[in-house]
Amino acid sequence: MAANLVETYACAPSTERGRGILISGNPKSNSILYCNARSVFIRYLDHPLDVAVYGEHSYPVTVARYSPNGEWIASADVSGVIRIWGTHNDFVLKNEFKVLSGRIDDLQWSPDGLRIVACGDGKGKSFVRAFMWDSGSTVGDFDGHSKRVLSCHFKPTRPFRIASCGEDFLVNFYEGPPFKFKLSHREHSNFVNCIRFSPDGSKLISVSSDKKGIIYDAKSGETMGALSSEDGHTGSIYAVSWSGDSKHVITVSADKTAKIWEISEDGTGKVTKTLGWTGSGGVEDMLVGCLWQNDHIITVSLVGTINLYSASDLDRQPLCLSGHMKNVNTLTLLESDGKTILSSSFDGYIFRWIPGTGYSGKLNRKDNSQIKCLVAFKEEIMTSGYNNKVWRISLDQDKSEEAEQTDVGSQPKDLSQAINTPELALVSTDSGVLLLKDLQVLASINLGFAVTASVIAPDGSEAIVGGQDGKLHIYSVSGDSLKEEATLEKHRGPISILRSYQLPCLVPNSTMVATGSLDTNIIIYEIAKPASNRITVKHAHPGGVYGLVFIDDCTVVSSGEDACTVFGR
Repeated sequence: MAANLVETYACAPSTERGRGILISGNPKSNSILYCNARSVFIRYLDHPLDVAVYGEHSYPVTVARYSPNGEWIASADVSGVIRIWGTHNDFVLKNEFKVLSGRIDDLQWSPDGLRIVACGDGKGKSFVRAFMWDSGSTVGDFDGHSKRVLSCHFKPTRPFRIASCGEDFLVNFYEGPPFKFKLSHREHSNFVNCIRFSPDGSKLISVSSDKKGIIYDAKSGETMGALSSEDGHTGSIYAVSWSGDSKHVITVSADKTAKIWEISEDGTGKVTKTLGWTGSGGVEDMLVGCLWQNDHIITVSLVGTINLYSASDLDRQPLCLSGHMKNVNTLTLLESDGKTILSSSFDGYIFRWIPGTGYSGKLNRKDNSQIKCLVAFKEEIMTSGYNNKVWRISLDQDKSEEAEQTDVGSQPKDLSQAINTPELALVSTDSGVLLLKDLQVLASINLGFAVTASVIAPDGSEAIVGGQDGKLHIYSVSGDSLKEEATLEKHRGPISILRSYQLPCLVPNSTMVATGSLDTNIIIYEIAKPASNRITVKHAHPGGVYGLVFIDDCTVVSSGEDACTVFGR
């Protein structure tokens, strides 16, 4: 038997306070690229739940770009490596090059698709390098920078030019190929975060943490003008992107706004529209990335929220694509409606997801401490973190501060609730399990092996416990005691998560069990059938599977180290 991927709720882009992120896209497929941890994510703007993931880098990925023909993607990481891989045929690897001695912050293809320029932290050596994409041979010298170079760009028309900018407050121009230094500008008084040629090849714009944007002649490199200070940004400008007709740009800033500018022929810019924040107005709403692609205007906030605006109707409410930025360590189904999934991540965020729709909001808590385990029943959730406490919290925001807690003596490894008898819960610790009734400890049982995960049946009559040895131990529950009934073996690594589903429409008392492991695999068993009938989903989540939940008798939702949430059946 095989499992089929239904939809993916992708993670958010990785961000860093005080830094911009440089997202990119392909106008032909109307897709965008962004990075999180060691993976590159391809999101299709016309079908946001259609997601592809490339996870072959050994180190965290910083930037990725399509080739001009859309057939290849070049992605770079913090070790200075660039991998070039195909957009078809399972992302076949074309080449891998060690380009810089440190982190790569930006890369661009030449308009003819033959060369790539990359920039970043050279650790005292070269901060910019251009090379042939097929051989890796260097095509020029890039003197002139003394500190980390944050952005670079190829002029999209002949004669070719490369521009770069960085932490030394400089904007440099290079002519070629082979490329050599031509001139340098020092008009900025702070980090120059992003630099971009216009699509028609006539102009170049740089934006900086000094809150300014400067426009240059793309061929000569001479300064033409600047973005007007009237109605300008009041915080660092992190990124800029041109419209397809080269007449407008969008900028994003730490002041939490995005601004649309009309760029005149003489190289000056005036604000035509300001897009305010869509969240609470806190630090998390600082805008750090942007892209203008076809009719889409895209902004990215510090917490990774992607807002999609229509360039032809900027007054229309943007589509919000949000997701976890850190690993998603637990999932649960809201039984009150039978379709809403709650997920929590290492950084303490709890998100709502609806199948077929995706992201549907974030839960606000008074205490935003880290969450390890989460279960929900009707309008309540139970959580545990990285101390000895289990909490019970109302989903009603007006009552969420009236949380109850109990101390279970050691840090919980897993937490589950008997949904038909919700006062009963099972908590696993390093060496055993605890039965809770109405948040009071009913029994504490040492099982004699290293426990990693557990789940209790909906009616509270059975418990399944996963071990460090990869085995599943099945127990019957009677009062405050457990009796071992069977053992299942298959996972090569420790069981990190397991969840069960009571089949209401089939043979009474038949049960399916889904297990996930740090070996990245998901295995689904039907207890009444031989182990050979199991369904295995290999490499479900790079880095390990942390969360599993059934939403019906044939659909499992999973999450993991990759910060993604996946529906499969």
